[in-house]
Amino acid sequence: MFALFSSSCVSNKKLVYFPDPAFNTEKLTPIANQPVNYLLQPRDILSVRIKTLDTESSEYFNIQPENGFMNLNQASVFLSSYSIDDNGSITLPEVGPIKVAGLTVQQAQQKIQEAIGVYLNKATILVKLVSFKVTVLGEVNTPGQFYIYNDQLTVLEGLGMAGDLTDFGNRENITLVRQTETGLGAILIDLKNPQLLASEYYYLQPNDVLYVQPLKAKTTRGNLNTLNVLSVVFGAVSTAILILTFVN
Repeated sequence: MFALFSSSCVSNKKLVYFPDPAFNTEKLTPIANQPVNYLLQPRDILSVRIKTLDTESSEYFNIQPENGFMNLNQASVFLSSYSIDDNGSITLPEVGPIKVAGLTVQQAQQKIQEAIGVYLNKATILVKLVSFKVTVLGEVNTPGQFYIYNDQLTVLEGLGMAGDLTDFGNRENITLVRQTETGLGAILIDLKNPQLLASEYYYLQPNDVLYVQPLKAKTTRGNLNTLNVLSVVFGAVSTAILILTFVN
């Protein structure tokens, strides 16, 4: 029983991130890592806002919710945005389809700017990716799906949004599932390896899924809890039998 109890405890070494002696308290350790620009894919959702001196003309191109105003929730953002179709295009009124898949958000904005410029003079175009979400599952404190209102997100930030790993989260075995142009792909991430900070997988992309696997200690602890319950039940039954034997 003692051996089982000991194996259910989590060593402090298993809870530490990036245990690298190269890191110190005297100066920053430089890490070379350039974020990779995300390329738009079909089913991504873009917010396209067009502004001109002629408000009536610009409003013709801007999608508005049916109730006439914008609520600050994700559903209303989607309803007032453009979804990239399976052909990789969004369709603007009068302009027609504009192919944006395979472009960065900045490149898509420039392309839309050129297309709108044919119809509107001195128009200002602002394009944002509003379907940037990540899902974090497994041994974290608050698993769920999180929408990102920023241009980039790191693995550490994503795990932080999910309340960090529990003590039983395996920091050496985190599965990253990513949608690519050729289909789904998966890779294991090790938070104890400082090389992650320089890896291309340090930055999350839209629709990424992180799954934190549990340590074996959690299973052992579950077995220990079961044994404790059985011990209590067995003790109660034994006591009852002794009482009945004494009475008789």
